[in-house]
Amino acid sequence: MAFDYPIMLDLTGVPVLVVGGGRIALRKVEGLLSACADVAVVAPSVADGIRNLGIRIVKRHYESGDLDGVRLVITATDVPHVNAAVAVEATRRGIWVNSADDPANCTFTLPAVARDGDVTVAVGTGGASPALASHLRSEIEAWLAEIGAGEAATTLAQQRAEMHANGQSTESIDWSARVRAALRTQP
Repeated sequence: MAFDYPIMLDLTGVPVLVVGGGRIALRKVEGLLSACADVAVVAPSVADGIRNLGIRIVKRHYESGDLDGVRLVITATDVPHVNAAVAVEATRRGIWVNSADDPANCTFTLPAVARDGDVTVAVGTGGASPALASHLRSEIEAWLAEIGAGEAATTLAQQRAEMHANGQSTESIDWSARVRAALRTQP
């Protein structure tokens, strides 16, 4: 499998189904909610953390048809045949599917994400090693904070907005010196 096309989605209000109700499902639901997705969970049992999120929960096993109206699905069960069944139905319907820790049943993978303010860096291994992606994410997150990447993004956005307000185009400007000046870097 080649997961070589990185993309960042606007999931605001997008109906997303998470199949599974445990610790990994909780992590997936939290990430989807932070992206403002309209999340529902289908699982026979659901962790307290998920119940406390105020989302729609269907307490039963996955059934064919649960994907009606869904645009994205994530499976997070520890039952391989359930994950595979969801993936088959989702793929047949043209719905993007991620099956946690099971790249063979994915049409997309989820990278490890490092954030500092408006700066987001995603690290993926094509499903080969989530542990490596997670480790690299931690290192990158620390580095982003160290150099003040989020603050630099805010400063540069303000400069860009001022130029636009003055009727200037920012397309032909060499931003290199401004970027270096905005970042906290070692001499």
